[in-house]
Amino acid sequence: MAEPKHILVVDDEADLVELVSYNLRKEGFAVDSASDGETALTKIRKGRYDLVVLDLMLPGIQGIELCRILRNEPETAGLPIIMLTAKGEEVDRILGLEMGADDYMTKPFSPRELIARVRAVLRRLKGKPIPEKILKIAELEIDRERYTVSIRGKQVKLSATEFKLLLFLAERRGKVFSRNQLLDAVWHDEAFVEPRTVDVHIRRLRSHIEEDAANPKYVKTMRGIGYLFNEK
Repeated sequence: MAEPKHILVVDDEADLVELVSYNLRKEGFAVDSASDGETALTKIRKGRYDLVVLDLMLPGIQGIELCRILRNEPETAGLPIIMLTAKGEEVDRILGLEMGADDYMTKPFSPRELIARVRAVLRRLKGKPIPEKILKIAELEIDRERYTVSIRGKQVKLSATEFKLLLFLAERRGKVFSRNQLLDAVWHDEAFVEPRTVDVHIRRLRSHIEEDAANPKYVKTMRGIGYLFNEK
């Protein structure tokens, strides 16, 4: 017998959580819940969920911000997310989808419709390829699970921030990111972090992975714009 799919319902409306959880369990899903963004993030990082039903408006970390955090962390980048909101404006729907939500529902909704959406998202993502444990680019190897980096088979020591910066760029090679975009993706909302911090970490990163840091092969500078990981 197949193990039930695990779903996390994140909403600060207790009645809605109870209603949704009851109907999902009735359909054979295993259900957990959280009433705020911080609790949800802790549970997701510690546990294993197959899908998250996420409210847009939450105490603490907002649903949009939580969605962005999950999409920028390698372990949760592919976690299916259905966003809920009481707002019906088009801008909210677009914002949720741009942040990486797989589907979007406006309150009030019927439990039957939500279950149909849950099944549809899980079915759609079933055949989606899971990122390989090791990302290989030329002589560079990035181990997503062990958080290690090797050049020509020799492991190099990176700080946690340098690793996250490298992985973020390497997974999106060929795309240019500004300093502010990299701050949002890697540092999130840490206080007292300035855009020039990105330059410092890029220099450190190059000193570890580039044969010639002054003429980098992997992490390139687009003057006046930002940085990109070389496609070649």
